[in-house]
Amino acid sequence: MKLTAVGVDVAKRVFQLHWVEPETGEIVSKQIKRAAFLEHFVNRAPCLIGMEACGGAQHWARRLNEMGHQVRLMPGKVVKAFVSGNKNDVADARAIWTAVQQSSVKSVAVKSEAQQAVLALHRMRQQLIKFRTMQSNGLRGLLTEYGEVMAVGRSALNKAMTDVLPA
Repeated sequence: MKLTAVGVDVAKRVFQLHWVEPETGEIVSKQIKRAAFLEHFVNRAPCLIGMEACGGAQHWARRLNEMGHQVRLMPGKVVKAFVSGNKNDVADARAIWTAVQQSSVKSVAVKSEAQQAVLALHRMRQQLIKFRTMQSNGLRGLLTEYGEVMAVGRSALNKAMTDVLPA
């Protein structure tokens, strides 16, 4: 059975859909509000739905998969190659529709909520490490202005700080 391909441009309030009706060949370009998005697909025959892998796409992909649809998330760079004309929601949905039908286009795996939670924790940890490094480097730079030069590295900074700070 050949699935109907649907291109979805995900946005904050309104999603743009693009597909071709298999029976009539009619090209359909439709705007759907976020609240009605899942309603639109709940009673449809299984579709091949393409979306750009962006914020929120993993959530929508999981929900659509639960309904029996097949979802392919594609990186933005890949989709951009298929955009013709000015960049807008309609053109993006059409480009996604074109890209999802190409078997050579690489897609991003749809992650479970547990996988996404682990990735979020790793991302937050990396941000905290980056922030800590920025603070250490800033402090090291400020103390250099007062004649206190310290070696690079967190442990060296911690050791030197005990010598610099009054008891």
